[in-house]
Amino acid sequence: MKFQPRDYQQAVMNHIVLNDRVNVWAGMGTGKTVSTLTALDALTLLDDPFPALVLAPLRVAQSTWPSEVRKWAHLHGVKIASAAGGRERLREAMGKRAEVTTLNYENAAALVEHWGDRWPYKTVIADESTRLKSFRLRQGGVRAQALGKVAHKHVKRWVNLTGTPAPNGLRDLWGQAWFLDAGQRLGRTFSAFENRWFASKQVGSSPFARQLTPLPHAQAEIEERLRDLTVTVRAEDFLDLPPLIENTIRVELPPSARRHYRELEREMFTVLSGGLEVEAFSAAAKTMKCLQAANGALYIDDQGNWKELHDAKFEALLSVIEEAAGAPVLVAYHFKSDLARLQRALPSARTLDTDPRTLEQWNRGEIPVLLAHPASAGHGLNLQDGGNIIVFFGLNWNLEEHEQIIERIGPTRQAQAGYNRPVYVHRIVAADTVDELVLMRLQSKASVQQVLLEAMKGKR
Repeated sequence: MKFQPRDYQQAVMNHIVLNDRVNVWAGMGTGKTVSTLTALDALTLLDDPFPALVLAPLRVAQSTWPSEVRKWAHLHGVKIASAAGGRERLREAMGKRAEVTTLNYENAAALVEHWGDRWPYKTVIADESTRLKSFRLRQGGVRAQALGKVAHKHVKRWVNLTGTPAPNGLRDLWGQAWFLDAGQRLGRTFSAFENRWFASKQVGSSPFARQLTPLPHAQAEIEERLRDLTVTVRAEDFLDLPPLIENTIRVELPPSARRHYRELEREMFTVLSGGLEVEAFSAAAKTMKCLQAANGALYIDDQGNWKELHDAKFEALLSVIEEAAGAPVLVAYHFKSDLARLQRALPSARTLDTDPRTLEQWNRGEIPVLLAHPASAGHGLNLQDGGNIIVFFGLNWNLEEHEQIIERIGPTRQAQAGYNRPVYVHRIVAADTVDELVLMRLQSKASVQQVLLEAMKGKR
């Protein structure tokens, strides 16, 4: 297949060719993978960017990047090998001496340890670069820490790719930016970054419990400092997208379930029928228990056993499925108890797994209801042929996963596949519960990110 880049893809390619260290904030479906590979291929006329290392989520490293090389005629000369998986795959890929090696983030520390000061990769591409947000100079995530040892000492070119640069707010940006400029723009340390742009407020009696909120000038100043490093592409600016129709379905908890919920909320303890005691030992555990109760089942021990409280959300879900009138429906769940109950209530439903036949059957319209956890239905999956309706049976706090699973069938994917049909997003929320707080938090995080992307777009 011949690659004929659109204007925005050409802008991404130019940005990578002309700059050694860059952010590419490109929405899902905008072709950032092929644009990046094309830019590296073009760079061989000016410089040698190879060998290159692509860091990505497991499924993306295993299939998405290699398939893009096979898909486009102009990339057939690029030798690519996947080292994603265990150490056996890592050793096998290193023996192939490929120009591009793909690796899942989980194996990054092992790769750094293996090569040490003999690090061979001139270019590193961090796909879904929010995985680097945990980096700190002396603490933070193990993978990001390992990569930090080679980022500025051995790597000439570094490219951050993501469509969601700040899923949890502005604090997500420091770690990603450090891999580009070693703290030149946002502060050499994370503490310096926080002290400059965030106000700290103690929460509760513990001196270590702090709530950080951005200062009024923070967003504008951070945007300005990152502007020369960043190119932003949003599909809606270039493609005629079908509408995204969002619907919040509020359900009332039955009286007995409401009583247990209130006891957990106030006392972090409740007694279920049969004398089963359920206790939350921390504020975080209480939040999880409240989310479970809102969905309809509580875990009663550490072995994964649970007890059902109510089926209020099932009534709402069944109503959506009936209204779909036979159109396939994607259902997002959160807890394993949710999955077990969904499978029992919907015998014809299938669960998204690693079997490629499941995806094929869904996209052929052969699966009426597909059950998927947002963490397993994110990067690299195309589900748009199968349907345009998604229902969130339960919510969690992770905006990136939330947005990713929507985009698997979202407007950009629908337009690329030639469908001019709206995308329906239904969120089933238990009224007057933590569900409403999670929804509000997801929406506020999204607004911060949308403002950030809009401000950076086209400003370079």
